[in-house]
Amino acid sequence: MELHMHSHHFTRRMPDWRAAAIAGVVAGVVFLVVELGALWLIGESPLGPPRMIAAIVMGPDVLSQAATGASVMLAALAVHFALSVALGLIMAMIMAPFSLDSSVGMASLAGAVLGVAVYWINFYGMTQFFPWFAEARGALSFLAHVVFGLVAADAYLKLERKIDSKIDSPDGAGATG
Repeated sequence: MELHMHSHHFTRRMPDWRAAAIAGVVAGVVFLVVELGALWLIGESPLGPPRMIAAIVMGPDVLSQAATGASVMLAALAVHFALSVALGLIMAMIMAPFSLDSSVGMASLAGAVLGVAVYWINFYGMTQFFPWFAEARGALSFLAHVVFGLVAADAYLKLERKIDSKIDSPDGAGATG
């Protein structure tokens, strides 16, 4: 049996931006289902996280129990999916040039690491600006972020069209893709 080791050094390969954006949206949906569903199952209000997210753009007044209007939920969804797409794009910018999309295992590992990094940035870094996120630290949020990263990376792997930035001819006709 022959073992093939993929080299994960930098190559000039462009990410598939469309696949990255879609993967971010898919992972954002799964994240919402996991986090809000788990909160509902353990008897906590699933309205807390949307209020926290909406407060990023609407201010901390929306953190109160009375703030449940459509504008709060729309703001939360807009911020959540904008960040999901941005993270999908960032993930692709890391995965493509380092060939971390060479296998499901490598993509999953990269996604899980992304999820852990985003959790730490959100709940330990961004709390300098949005202190209300400190109360959401915990195993449930950690797990939801790891699931986000896994889904984003694996969805990207399934959706991407490998795009090589090398051009074999001046008119680009020989480019691989």
